[in-house]
Amino acid sequence: MYTIVKKDGRAKRATLKTVHGTIQTPVFMNVGTAAVIKGAVATTDLYEIGTQVELSNTYHLHVRPGDHVIRQLGGLHRFMNWERPILTDSGGFQVFSLAGLRKIREEGVYFQSHIDGHKIFMGPEESMQIQSNLASTIAMAFDECAPSKASREYIRDSVDRTTRWLERCKREMDRLNTLEDTINPHQLLFGINQGGTYEEIRIEHAKVISDMELDGYAIGGLAVGESHAEMYRILEETVPCLPEDKPTYLMGVGTPANILEAVDRGVDFFDCVYPSRNGRHGHVYTNQGKLNLLNAQYELDDRPIAQECECPACRSYSRAYIRHLLKAKEMLGMRLCVLHNLYFYNNMMSEIRQAIEEGRYQEYKKMRLEGFSRMDRCKKEKE
Repeated sequence: MYTIVKKDGRAKRATLKTVHGTIQTPVFMNVGTAAVIKGAVATTDLYEIGTQVELSNTYHLHVRPGDHVIRQLGGLHRFMNWERPILTDSGGFQVFSLAGLRKIREEGVYFQSHIDGHKIFMGPEESMQIQSNLASTIAMAFDECAPSKASREYIRDSVDRTTRWLERCKREMDRLNTLEDTINPHQLLFGINQGGTYEEIRIEHAKVISDMELDGYAIGGLAVGESHAEMYRILEETVPCLPEDKPTYLMGVGTPANILEAVDRGVDFFDCVYPSRNGRHGHVYTNQGKLNLLNAQYELDDRPIAQECECPACRSYSRAYIRHLLKAKEMLGMRLCVLHNLYFYNNMMSEIRQAIEEGRYQEYKKMRLEGFSRMDRCKKEKE
C-alpha cells in the first residue's frame, strides 16, 4: 500500500508498505547488481548506512549463479542475508546495454551471455519466472530500453511492443503469485514507461499503462544519452500522466542534482551505480560537490572526507589515509569511499523527506544545488 504523507508542490513524501517492510520515500535504492554492492560492502554495512532498498539484476543473477540456485537456497533475501526490501530489474536494460549480443523479437530477446557466450532467451514470462525464483519484493516488467536518439518510428514500435510485453508480465506475475510453492506470493509488479525523448509518445504510453492498475510505475529510457534538460522536460510532461497514488520510479538516475530536480517533479524512487562506481575510483561526494581523493592536494589532509558526515569512513579516517590506501591499491580504500558515497546518498534522501514534511523543499533544493555549483566554480578557477 502506497500512502502520500505530505506534498510540497509536486514533491511527494510517501510510504510503501511491503511484505519486507515499509519504504519511506523519496528513496535511493543501493545497487547490488549481482546480489552484492561492489567495493567489499556487506549487507550488514547496508543496515549501518541507512539503506532501505537493495537493487539486484535479473539477467546477471540468471546467468550467475542461476535463479534456480537462489530459489533452492530460499530466495534472494536469505541468499544475501538481507531482510529489507529488494527490487529486481527485469533484464530489460540488457536489451539496450548488450546490443551487440542480442536479437529482439515479439516473443522476447535472444541473448549471448556476456560471460561465456552461451545462448539465452528471455521474454516477459521468463523474466517474471526468474524474478519469482529470486523472490524479490518488487519485480520490474520486461521492456525494451531503446536508444534515446532512435527514430520516432523505431521508438513507437518499441513502445507498442513494451506494452504488449507488460500485459504478458502482469498475467504471468498474477499466475506465479497464486502457486503454492512461490516463495514470495506478495511480489509487487512495477510497469515501465518508455518513449525516448518524444513527449507525446511518453504521455500516450503513460496513460495506457496507468489503466493496468499496477503496483507502481517507472520511467525508463532516460539518462542514456539525452541532456539533463531533455530528461527534466520529459519528467515534467510524463509524471503527471502516471497515477499519483502509486510510487513513481526514475530508473538509473543519477547525480545528486538529478535526484533533487526529479523529486521536485514528483519522482520518489531512484537508483544509480554512480555512488559505488565513483567510490571505487576515489571520487567521493560532499555537500559542496565531488572530490577526487587521488589528487595530490589530499596527501597531507588530516580531515575526514566531510566534517559533518557520520559514515564509517568519516568517523574514523582522514582523507590522507584513504588516499594512501587508494594509491597503494588496498581494498579498504575503495570500501571506505563506497560506504561514504552510499551514506551520502541515503542521508540526502532522509534530508529530502524531512524538507518535504516541513514544507521547505524549494529552500532545501536551492541550498543543495548552490553548494554543488560552488565546488564546480572553484574547480574551474583552479584549472
